[in-house]
Amino acid sequence: MNGWLVVFAKEPAPGRVKTRLTPPFSPAQASQFYRCLLEDALDESAHAAALLKLDAVVAVDPPGGVAAIAARAPAGFRAISQAAGDLGRRMSAVAHQAAAAGAPFVLLRGSDSPCLERETLRAAAAALSQTDVVLCPDRDGGYNLVGLAQQALGGSAVGTLFEHPMSTPTVLRDTRARAEKLGLRVDLLPAGFDIDRFDDLRWLAAARAGARPLRCRRTLGFLDEAGLWPAPDGRAQLRTDPSF
Repeated sequence: MNGWLVVFAKEPAPGRVKTRLTPPFSPAQASQFYRCLLEDALDESAHAAALLKLDAVVAVDPPGGVAAIAARAPAGFRAISQAAGDLGRRMSAVAHQAAAAGAPFVLLRGSDSPCLERETLRAAAAALSQTDVVLCPDRDGGYNLVGLAQQALGGSAVGTLFEHPMSTPTVLRDTRARAEKLGLRVDLLPAGFDIDRFDDLRWLAAARAGARPLRCRRTLGFLDEAGLWPAPDGRAQLRTDPSF
């Protein structure tokens, strides 16, 4: 049996995704931006899944968006619907599915971390041979990737690991504390970032200025074309092109 690599995705409908970017983004721009993030995440995850011989899964919210996202996903992806409930319940439900299918481990990643690349996914999979839970922190106190090995998938552990508020500044700390209370070993990978607010784009701009080319070409291209990078004073460099 192969491990699972799961991308959590939302249907990119205006007004339902990246709402904390509006303003300065319009709802339509926020939707287009999220679509770019998602498609970049799916492409990079497809490469990682092939490299690591993992089953590639995209978990979609709401269920009505499964067919559309499945049609746009790279070859080899299987699309499933997310369960009802808050994010913690939905993460637990997917982990339960992986365990029930006999997967030796599962990697759960978000779709809004444009610099979460195959090297980090490979490091997470490797770490799970020595630990029970691996987390890739975000700079905002959350995390963009969680890996669960057999000990974390078995028994009641996966059903209680995420029983705390998610999408908070303390979610990394809370998940780590709950894992340790369950007797699970936890490793942390080097920190990354996700993009929830306009100010978060500064991290992407800094990464782009580094020596290594980024693989999120759709995301970068959209921001370039729409002129939505932060200016030096932190404000948006807005364009009025009606096509965006």
